[in-house]
Amino acid sequence: MGASVAHLEKILDRYRLTDGRKFHLADIDPADTAGLDLAKGEAETILARDVKRLAELQSLLYAQDRWSLLCIFQAMDAGGKDGTIKHVMSGVNPQGVQVSSFKEPGAEELAHGFLWRVTRKLPARGQIGIFNRSHYEDVLVVRMHPELLAAQRLPHAAHGKEFWRHRFEDIAAFETYLARQGMVVLKFFLHISRSEQKRRLLARLDDPHKNWKYRPTDLAERQYWDGYIAAYEEAIAATAKPHAPWFIVPADHKWFAHLLVVAAMIEALERLDLSYPAPTAAQRDLIAAARAQLATDPN
Repeated sequence: MGASVAHLEKILDRYRLTDGRKFHLADIDPADTAGLDLAKGEAETILARDVKRLAELQSLLYAQDRWSLLCIFQAMDAGGKDGTIKHVMSGVNPQGVQVSSFKEPGAEELAHGFLWRVTRKLPARGQIGIFNRSHYEDVLVVRMHPELLAAQRLPHAAHGKEFWRHRFEDIAAFETYLARQGMVVLKFFLHISRSEQKRRLLARLDDPHKNWKYRPTDLAERQYWDGYIAAYEEAIAATAKPHAPWFIVPADHKWFAHLLVVAAMIEALERLDLSYPAPTAAQRDLIAAARAQLATDPN
């Protein structure tokens, strides 16, 4: 079955979450492709077409200079974040895009609240910001590893049985603030199965060209699989809002994940009704004078 931009946008609602009250991650099959069965070449052709459209919209976003777009990518290890970002943003003007990767926080970051480091990397108006991991690490990996929370040196009064609920509330309030400032927030959880993660980790071990991707922590973190799934489900459910939706992207098939992500970005930007700014009367006079000057230039 072929796929068009319109068709892909129609199936986005299948994976879009704006209200987490009945959300269960187990309801979404990581191998789902919404009935699409594309050959590799066909998927690449569609992706190239959609990336071209995204580039056009990014140019309008930059020129209008009123909105910004923030795309947050989260996944289990080997979930495909790097590859998705690479393929989706391949044709977009790098001057209008900022990609930020968030690793384990350093001393300066630990001396501030957990939202401080991501706030510093937010896209300016007219820009697209890509977060490869994000503030959600502080309700995911930090939740699995209490020693990381201890390193944040929070006062004792900040701890308690409502601690994680309070963090979800802080994240939701932060994203509401961003939306009210003209930032479109899209959050993508690249959802892979445990068996697909195993296959990808083995590929890193078996292929010399992929050995550099392997980290000893990959296997260590895999032991926390069930805990991470529960943490993701709770975090997603608590922070899914109409102005900051989550897309639960089935990612066992990389081609489908790439197409779904770019379709979501296209849809969000097209809803902004972007256009190039019309020149003012003074600008039109300057343009006319410049045209007249060039017309008389002998070269």
